[in-house]
Amino acid sequence: MSDVAKEAWRKYLIQLQVNPLRTKALTSGVIAGLGDALAQKISGIKKLQLRRLLLFSLFGFAYGGPFGHYLHKLMSVIFKGKNDSKTVAKMVLFEQLTSSPLNNLLFMLYYGLVIEGIPWVFVKDKIKKDFTSVQVAAWKVGPMVAWVNNQFVPLQLRVIFQCFVGLCWTIFLNLKARSAVIKDS
Repeated sequence: MSDVAKEAWRKYLIQLQVNPLRTKALTSGVIAGLGDALAQKISGIKKLQLRRLLLFSLFGFAYGGPFGHYLHKLMSVIFKGKNDSKTVAKMVLFEQLTSSPLNNLLFMLYYGLVIEGIPWVFVKDKIKKDFTSVQVAAWKVGPMVAWVNNQFVPLQLRVIFQCFVGLCWTIFLNLKARSAVIKDS
């Protein structure tokens, strides 16, 4: 690793200690925007839709980072900071039954209402139609990610780890939401 990268990482870790919520919110916002930019490129959008990218960044900044920060703080209290296999299994189950469905539902609402500007009645129908398949897909990947995150990643870095995994998930949800909008047109 270059000296510049090492120094940037060192400063980032300091910010995680000094300003953890702000650092996680900013990180989540940047990664959410990057995820959308990649999804736009992959889905064939020729000109980057800046408004959309900024709205994704806002979602990551205002919701993703703070929610992850407080979720992991809460889980460290509930599970007393343990990371033995039995406790990690309970943490995974807790995450998959609470935050996973909530995050997917809120993303689908935000995408439809805010990013796409679709009327509530159509967003509601879309959620009824697609939520189960989105959540089942999340449960195919989420438990493994949650296990690795809770077993091996230090508490202060768990939100950042989830952000990078979330980048891939954002692309998946984005492409799924986009394809449904195109099909319905």
